[in-house]
Formats: sequence, structure tokens, C-alpha cells
Amino acid sequence: MGSHTMSPLGLSSTEEAVYRFFLRNPGAAVRDARTAAPVDEEGVHRAAERLRDRGLLHGSEVRTWATDPGVVVARLAEEQLDAAYRTLRRLADPRPILRSLWRDVPAPSIAGGGGVYAGSAIALDRLEDLGQALARIDRAAFHADAEILAAVPNRALVPLGTAHTLSLGLRCLRRGVRVRTLMGSDAPTPPTGADHLRRLRSHGAEVRVAEGLSELVLVYDRRTALVPVDAHDIERGVLCIEESGPVSSLVTLFERLWAAATDLADRPAPKPGTDCPTGTQRTVLLLMCTATKDEAGARAAGMSLRTYRRHVSDLLALLGACSRAQAALLARERGWV
Repeated sequence: MGSHTMSPLGLSSTEEAVYRFFLRNPGAAVRDARTAAPVDEEGVHRAAERLRDRGLLHGSEVRTWATDPGVVVARLAEEQLDAAYRTLRRLADPRPILRSLWRDVPAPSIAGGGGVYAGSAIALDRLEDLGQALARIDRAAFHADAEILAAVPNRALVPLGTAHTLSLGLRCLRRGVRVRTLMGSDAPTPPTGADHLRRLRSHGAEVRVAEGLSELVLVYDRRTALVPVDAHDIERGVLCIEESGPVSSLVTLFERLWAAATDLADRPAPKPGTDCPTGTQRTVLLLMCTATKDEAGARAAGMSLRTYRRHVSDLLALLGACSRAQAALLARERGWV
């Protein structure tokens, strides 16, 4: 047999010997298998019973057959891969182990002499870089077991509507994770982001359109939530929350919006080229192309910095642009500036 043993598939040497015996001797009695295994008759019977429980043998003690090797290898390989995947996920995210260890630390204990209680270190994490935020989204999706809730305003579809994000959602769906997504209806939807949502829906995701959706919220297994530092500009980073109270409140908000939303299939697909900027958007677009800082652009437009940045985000979504420089080029191509 050399290196082609069944041990990587989770069988002991005795179990493999018994299984191979019945491959060579279909319909033989269990007691006859002791000639092929280095154990006594009782050990052979125990091995045969385990193999029968796992579906590798069928029949009776008197007449036993081995299950087809193609079926057996596929089934055992899948079981081992699932077990390895669960182990990998536990190793990739050791925080549950840390939480368990911190519960054994007396309350007055201080971590590293810095004056911060160790158990509170993972409840809230601020990620001010978009790259870090997207990496955290990747990790949270990788560890999701049951459900992902995503409330995604249309302006957030530009940084989140990448091919990588689509691939991530499809992988979660293939693992059996339920994906529910809310998209906004009060701002133009970038074609790429909308196409990604429709593709996710075609693979089993549930997508609804909510009126007045303005906040980005991502919740994984109702344990971890991600929200933007600035509600109107995801590129300024996100907060990762693992406190049960705030996460539960965000889930309640999502469920309320979900109940009032309409299914994406009930809304017509947007027609290309029909969206045009409003007068205010044209002003912001011109300032976005000429002003060196948002503060200067907001003053010139006579609006608050928050409102100015919201218009910038909406314009990026309207143009389907991934950056302000790209938005300026696309706007010039369309004759908007």
C-alpha cells in the first residue's frame, strides 16, 4: 500500500485493513476479516461496527459488503476538509480563546502595565484606513457561520462593489451562509455595484431596496458589526464592534428596515445614461475638480463639510467612479464640467 494509505481520510490501520478485506471479499462474514487485521476477533468486530456507522460497510455480520471506493473517498475527504476548515478558522482568529483566558484573570489585573483592562481590548476597534477596513470585512466574512446582514447605501457601493467583494459574497453563499443585503433607493446606484448585487441575488442572496437608507452597517453572525467612522464617507475607515448590546441594536435596526423594504426583483433595473447631476451636484462636481481641500470646497459651495462630502460620495456613485480623479475624467467625458 506504501504511502497510499487511508489515514489522511481519518481511518485507523485496522479500519483500513477491514475495509480493504471486504473490497477483496464481498459478502464475507465479519469474523473472517480477522485474517487481514493485526487484532483479535473482538477488535475486528469493533472496527467493522465503526465502519458500518460511517457508511463504509453494509450488510450483516454474516454477509458484509464494502461501499463503493469512489463514494467512500469522496465522503471521507469532505469530512476531513470540513474538519480542517473549522480548525483553520479557529487558528486564524484566536480571539475567542483570548476571551476565555481573560475571563480567568481577576478583575483588578492590568494588561502590560498600561492601565487598560485586557478584557476590553477587543470590544471596539477603529480602522481609519480603507484597506484595513476591507481586510477586516474579508476576515469577518471568512469566519461567518450562519448569516451576514449588510445595509449598503448606494454611495458605499463604489468602494465595496469590487470584483473581490463579489467573489467574497459568492464564497460565503457556497458555504451555506445566509446573506441579506439592503441597498438604498434615494441616490443613484453605480452600475457596477448594482450588477454585483444582482449577481449575488442570482446565487441565493436576498436583496431588498430600502427607502431612506443612509447608514452602512455590516453584521456577521449577530456577533460582530462594522460601521463607518463617518456615516457619509466610508473611505475614512470603520469601527469594528463586538459588544453584544450595540450589535443587537444594529440587528434590530436592520430587521426594521428589512421588514419595510421591497425585493430587488420588484424594481426595474436602471437604464444606462438616464441619471444626471442636480444643480447642487454640478456645483460640488466643479469644486471637487478644482478645490484642493474639502474644507475649501464646502466653503465655496456654502454648505457644511459633512454635506459637501455626502454630495461627493453621491457623485462617485452616480459616475461609478472609484476615486475623485476618475470621477473628474468621467464627468468631463459626459460634458458635466
